[in-house]
Parts: sequence; C-alpha cells; structure tokens
Amino acid sequence: YLDILADIRDRFHKDIYIELGLQTVNYDTLEKINRGHDLAQFIDAVLRIKRYGFNVTTHMIVNLPWDTMKDTIEGARILSALGVDQVKLHALYIVKNTLMAKWYQEGQFTLISAEEYADRVVNFIRHLHPDIVLQRLVGRAPKDNTLFTNWSMGWWRVQDLIDDKLDELDAHQGDLCDYLNGKAVRKFID
Repeated sequence: YLDILADIRDRFHKDIYIELGLQTVNYDTLEKINRGHDLAQFIDAVLRIKRYGFNVTTHMIVNLPWDTMKDTIEGARILSALGVDQVKLHALYIVKNTLMAKWYQEGQFTLISAEEYADRVVNFIRHLHPDIVLQRLVGRAPKDNTLFTNWSMGWWRVQDLIDDKLDELDAHQGDLCDYLNGKAVRKFID
C-alpha cells in the first residue's frame, strides 16, 4: 500500500497524509479497548510511513478510563520522538450498543471531569514538540448515538477550559519539551 501511495504522490505531485488512531500509549488500555495493535506496532507503522516521506497524523484520546496523566504525557513524548506531523485530540465518546457502553452503564469505570480533561490536554500540549501541528483539541459526536460526549456541554466550552488553563499557567506548546536529543545522557558528556 505504501508503494502504491508513493506512486500516486510522485505521479500526481500530491502531499499524502496518513492518519493513525493510536488513542493511548498504555498497553493495557489498548488491549482493553480492542484496538487491534500494541504500541510497538504503532511505532513500527510510523517509522515505515516516515521512510516513504509521508506525513503522519495521530489520533489520541487523553481521557480513557484506565489511563493516567503519566500516560498522557508519555503519549506526547513518544509522538514527539517519532516526529509525527500532526495530532488530533478528542475526549472519549461512549457510543451506544458497544461493549464500552455496557461497561459504562454497569458502572465498571468512571470518567474524569472536564476540568481534569483540560489539565491533561494542557500537559499533552506542553510536552508535545512545537513543530507538531495540533489539528484538534476537542471533537464532537452525534448526541443521539452516544451515552457520553464532552460532559454534555458544547465542544467550545471544553475548548474554553483548555484555553483558560493555558492562560493561567502562561503555558504554550512545547514549553516542557526538553527530553529529546539525548537529555538522559547529556550529564555524561558535559
């Protein structure tokens, strides 16, 4: 498939963006939500795609019930180290008539608050390399097909929470992105 896409790119002089739905870097969560891949397979896919010179957009959900703030930050760090080109964030939607909907209705997990989501997004942004384009911080889903989406508030209200938190901290994308280019071994070199 990558060879075919390369041929199309070269023949028609088109930029090609390939979107991959990682959702989380947490191995256990990936298995629980039945993503059909693990983190190593995602990394392998990105590296293969980048060898062809294609752009990679990655989808992430930073409020999956089994994830922590550490997973959120590690997600930003891994995507930065891989050099993905773009990221799309959104909060978890719980779609009716799914296994996750069943778990939600049975109270098998709880969801974080909108404020905690904003905190996670802000931390993700701060750890994400500044050259990576953030296409989206909040999404939306049809109300009639979901049990949960955006804490029953408009996506713009969730966006306002994120913007307010960034302003409060005087923070911006990449201001905590200090872990690349051998930081862990620099102390042995200096």
